[in-house]
Amino acid sequence: MTTTATEGSSQDRPAESTRGRPAPREHPAPGAALAVLPGVLRGALAWTDAHRAHFTLPDDVLEPHTQVNATLKPLGELAQLGSTIRRTTAPGTPEHELAGELVTYAWEQVAAGELLLELLRAEPFAAYPYEIYAAFAGYGLRHEGFEALARPLTATRAWAHTEQHANRQLGLVNSERRVGVVTHTDAGAVLSRTWLGGLSEPWMFEGPSGYALTHTVFHLTDWGRMPDRVPAGIDGYLRTWLPAWADGCLESAQWDLTGELLAVAASLPGHAPAELLDGVWPVLADVQHGTGCVPETGSPVRDTTAPDPYPFIDCYHSTLVTAFAAALSLRSLRSPGQTDGSVPGRERRTA
Repeated sequence: MTTTATEGSSQDRPAESTRGRPAPREHPAPGAALAVLPGVLRGALAWTDAHRAHFTLPDDVLEPHTQVNATLKPLGELAQLGSTIRRTTAPGTPEHELAGELVTYAWEQVAAGELLLELLRAEPFAAYPYEIYAAFAGYGLRHEGFEALARPLTATRAWAHTEQHANRQLGLVNSERRVGVVTHTDAGAVLSRTWLGGLSEPWMFEGPSGYALTHTVFHLTDWGRMPDRVPAGIDGYLRTWLPAWADGCLESAQWDLTGELLAVAASLPGHAPAELLDGVWPVLADVQHGTGCVPETGSPVRDTTAPDPYPFIDCYHSTLVTAFAAALSLRSLRSPGQTDGSVPGRERRTA
């Protein structure tokens, strides 16, 4: 869900006509989200499992001509979102077990980290092998050789001064936290330079800033696992404006971004924004196809007999995001303020 290895691409697609699109109710029924969320989560995970082969890496994945966004990006997202769903769901439940199987599959695809080590050797200047590895490391899957090579590379001046957007730098800081090394800069200083950290005028919200905002929250909270990392000022800003932004995404049929905004809402500290979740989740549940997949954008296919209503590339990300947001929303509504007990990584500059 970054611009290379971990970020969706639907933000640049033109929205279709909104005529006849579902919209959230003005006064949603209390408990409306909880009524649909278990089914949404099960369906999205079932579709992902049924299409597991589409995440398989090609034999030439290490060749220069191979497209990262069509190979390693989907697999990295499967690892990242699958590991969060696994940690967020209750042990012994089918969702918990299936999420774990999907992460194990992704780890097998990178040869238990060996392939990521080869990527790092070939591209020591690139951040994406490290970020993909960090998704596994945060889950407890480690590769000694990768970390032995990454350690001196992440201590270089070049690593500390790589030029990138602030929300992407925040993602790198979170990856360092997950691996357990000293972060190359202070997360608070980076946060202040993001669109969200600056509490930008809410009417300036659009596709690219929306995805930058959601990923700022994901990196800040370690993908929703540590809501208490969200500062009070940003928490209040998001609670005020998320409903309007979500309405706009529903009206323009931006389902992928809607799912990310729901994940953000469920990553806030304290009590869940229940009215927002109750108003939006039934709409997204209605968009979800009977097979469990969710399109990134546009009019949903209503033909329930279609085994694959959308091309894989046009729905895998939004389906994973829907499952991720559903798991976080269930946790938020059932156990507000709960985290998995992770300890924040060390935060000080290395250069």
